[in-house]
Amino acid sequence: MSIRQIAIYGKGGIGKSTTTQNLTAGLAEMGRKVMVVGCDPKADSTRLLLGGLAQKTTLDTLRETGENIELDRILKEGFKGIKCVESGGPEPGVGCAGRGIITSIGLLERLGAYRDDLDYVFYDVLGDVVCGGFAMPIREGKAKEIYIVASGEMMALYAANNISKGIQKFASKGGVRLGGIICNCRNVEREHEVLRAFVKELGTQLIYLVPRDNIVQQAEIRKKTVIDLNSESHQAQEYRNLAKAIEENANFVIPTPMSQEKLESILIEFGLMDLVEPYKI
Repeated sequence: MSIRQIAIYGKGGIGKSTTTQNLTAGLAEMGRKVMVVGCDPKADSTRLLLGGLAQKTTLDTLRETGENIELDRILKEGFKGIKCVESGGPEPGVGCAGRGIITSIGLLERLGAYRDDLDYVFYDVLGDVVCGGFAMPIREGKAKEIYIVASGEMMALYAANNISKGIQKFASKGGVRLGGIICNCRNVEREHEVLRAFVKELGTQLIYLVPRDNIVQQAEIRKKTVIDLNSESHQAQEYRNLAKAIEENANFVIPTPMSQEKLESILIEFGLMDLVEPYKI
């Protein structure tokens, strides 16, 4: 069985890294062999899996030691044996952060990190697809499956639509497909309805609705995944269900992104545009 390489995208602040770490914890609990590659310059994509350990990023390690490094310098094992890597970013004000992703994945390939016994590799990618570097996992065909974390909020839907444009653009070259939208619920009004209308227009599915629960924040404070903090909690089961939905998913599509006008018509229909205060001069 080949490795399933999955990229998780979404608007900054939507809970993408938290969702990725909690769902991979669910997969690891199921006995799956998982690697998580953090593709955010903040290098916080594996913090919960490693119990808060601030591991050295790939770019920082390369700057310190040069190309002659061992795999264990940049790869650490976390919860249930999940392999954790942080790409990192350039020095502030210098270069493109997306280059860290390109460099990190290339180095992991050369050092043999993509072992045959891996079931999954997850790329936790910063924000929107606005830079060629951040689009790298889909542009280069590294990740064949994409999931977008969103909510029923206006800017989260704008970002998801933009990301879908990137998937559509690269679908013919690398075979990348959208696996669905993961709703990280914010409990905004008519959230489920607007997301169902949104995914219908995109031609994809709402693969799972992750409810909002304070235990997620409690786990983050304790630098753990929810499953690690309290495996018997309701929210732990929600993340297990999400992991199972990802594992069993066979519905992969080339999305049909909406025009600005169509997207705004959905937002108006569900009253989301009314929630935005007009600019005050």
